[in-house]
Amino acid sequence: MSRQQPQLPVSSPRLLASAIGVALTAGSAAHLAYAAEPSESKASGNAISLGATSITGEAQDQTSYQVEKASSQKYTAPLVNTPRSVTVVPQQVLKDTAATSLQDALRTVPGITFGAGEGGNPQGDRPFIRGFDAQGDTYLDGVRDTGGQSREIFDIESIEVSKGPNSSFGGRGSAGGSLNLVSKTPKQQDFLNGGFTYGSDQTRRYVLDVNRQFLDSAAFRLNLMSHEQNVAGRDAVNYDRWGVAPSLTFGLGTPTRVNLSYYHMESDDLPDSGIPYGYSNSGAKAVHVHDKPTDGGDSNNFYGLKDRDFRKTRADISTISIEHDLNDNMTLKNTLRHGSTGQDYILTQPDDSQHNVNQFGTVWRRANSRVSTTETTTNQTDLFGEFQALGFKHNYSTGLEFTGEETRVSSYTVSPNSNPTCTPGKSAGGSCTSLSNPNPDDAWTGTTNRNYYGTSTKATSRAAYVFDTIELDPQWLLNVGLRYDTFDTVANTDSATGRTKIKEDSQFWNWQAGLVWKPTDNGSVYVSYATSASPAGGLVGEGADGNPLSAGAASSDLQPEETVNYELGTKWDVFSDRLSLTAAVFRTEKKNTRILVDSLTYQNAGESRVDGLELSASGKITDKWQVFAGYSYLKSELVDAGLNGRNGVVSAGSNKGNEMPNTPKNSFSLWTTYEVMPKLTVGGGAFYVDDVYGDAGNTVYVPSYTRYDAMASYKLSKNVDLQLNVQNLTDKTYYDKAYSAHFANQAPGRTALFTTNFHF
Repeated sequence: MSRQQPQLPVSSPRLLASAIGVALTAGSAAHLAYAAEPSESKASGNAISLGATSITGEAQDQTSYQVEKASSQKYTAPLVNTPRSVTVVPQQVLKDTAATSLQDALRTVPGITFGAGEGGNPQGDRPFIRGFDAQGDTYLDGVRDTGGQSREIFDIESIEVSKGPNSSFGGRGSAGGSLNLVSKTPKQQDFLNGGFTYGSDQTRRYVLDVNRQFLDSAAFRLNLMSHEQNVAGRDAVNYDRWGVAPSLTFGLGTPTRVNLSYYHMESDDLPDSGIPYGYSNSGAKAVHVHDKPTDGGDSNNFYGLKDRDFRKTRADISTISIEHDLNDNMTLKNTLRHGSTGQDYILTQPDDSQHNVNQFGTVWRRANSRVSTTETTTNQTDLFGEFQALGFKHNYSTGLEFTGEETRVSSYTVSPNSNPTCTPGKSAGGSCTSLSNPNPDDAWTGTTNRNYYGTSTKATSRAAYVFDTIELDPQWLLNVGLRYDTFDTVANTDSATGRTKIKEDSQFWNWQAGLVWKPTDNGSVYVSYATSASPAGGLVGEGADGNPLSAGAASSDLQPEETVNYELGTKWDVFSDRLSLTAAVFRTEKKNTRILVDSLTYQNAGESRVDGLELSASGKITDKWQVFAGYSYLKSELVDAGLNGRNGVVSAGSNKGNEMPNTPKNSFSLWTTYEVMPKLTVGGGAFYVDDVYGDAGNTVYVPSYTRYDAMASYKLSKNVDLQLNVQNLTDKTYYDKAYSAHFANQAPGRTALFTTNFHF
């Protein structure tokens, strides 16, 4: 067997453990004050905003689930006066639910599902918001965070989910919405927070958060994380990762603030290959018709190979931001960031292309592989504040953005990997296995060698934008935003026969407008309109963006796809402004999707539509009772899906009128806690997701599910508290990611986590 060493070496977590020990020793030698972190606000002449890494979206009460304002200055009004659907998952929800990843955190936000990756579409976070792929629409402190990743949240203060077309805020993409991850940043006080989690399935997690103020206006903060676990209900799967995130801020509490931060995370996993779709038809060559995953009678079955499969990832992000108050009502900020992310993996896709599942009760262990690196450099300049003009008050934000991105993608040559007929008992060197009794310890007798042929995609984008909330009078607000983008991309593909080059240049405007009526100070009713644009090649080689040029197909039109959203909603802060309630009805239309209209010919002629209703509640019902809940109804339709086909080749059938993939009609989440006594808090959650189709043909799906969680926390002292979480309380077997063909990802079974937290 020949196996190349992965290109992304992962450092030993022991180094991180040593670093944690050193930090703890250093911390214990200092005088540590135990106090709640004060909320920061920007007062006239005493600004405490931290630029691109500020956390202006914190809750008033650090333990509350309610958030009054988003972190980005592009939101020029408090959330109750913002005419769009925005959900902020605060730090306390992340802590109480024991979330450790982006997918964990977003479980609490209905209307979001996750899609599965393989080789061409990379492994990692692939959220769908309101039915539209948001794989490239994740931002870190307001700056686009490109590159396929499985994101950790050890350095994240909160997560902001903006629903509906959002290109006026962030540029290309964002057809269904976008995500903004808000980083932890230095504070004007000393504290040390840490914790260690021991759990079922050999879960071990260690985190440390140290803040030191070393000058009156300067502070340093360090976040560390080490995490390893197997997965409940899954044979062989394991995850191992570590991360470090230092940040340094000068000028806290002064008119000029400078923040420097760095983030590094590495992982080394045996990835889960998922469960193959079965067939409801017993015919030997049956095709999928409304079929779901089948595990051969044992949900623990794992179809990968320990001897072959691996996944290694890396992320390095460096940021410097400078923020200066020009006067009491005007602030200038500049953010410069360079990020580099990488993936290196070979994983098993349980493939049914030869109908082995139906004919023989066997599975082909198809190898998917990827070696990719994405480098991004962004400079973003913002000017924001408030002024009076023509008798109206304006809260504004305007800026310029320049970004260069490059993704290099190659793979492994795995042999054999040729779609065999897996008759019973046939191993094919480890390529075939039993559906009902797979053995991940099977020997792999084939070869894996690096294939350095691949594609390099470069993109350059430039943008200018402006936002304004105009107070027409105390009861009427007008919120407007406008953005202009240019996006140029070129892809060079090398193969044994030579190089091919594809180039695409796009220019597009996006805008939003919303009218807000405030019948009282604590409530609003709004109507809004917003757009987005998705140019060809918008994912810069890090995902499936429907670019027909990648198939070498001809095209009569390759304009950016355009999405529009119409929304009517209302927001209220009730119970002495402690609980935020929202409701919205909307229609989202994507009218010029690139579709196949003839052999090797694409046009901007497709249309898809989602009509929906969303409800949410976040905050305190009483001083002791908190709730974070939501409901989403999404009625989706492929109004015009074009001809069926792949890579420009027309096939039979039509998807017109079908539901959109990864779009559940109903989804609901409820997380609530109650303080039984000053030291004891109990809580729990219920999460429901309707059936989800994996493909546009609606031939494969994952069934609906309801999952229950529970927690309890106890304060031993002001310095130590204990927390027990039991996730998936009933040990429900369900699937949380649907792939368009072949397989779905199974979610973890019952998981118990016991955490000891300390605070000084």
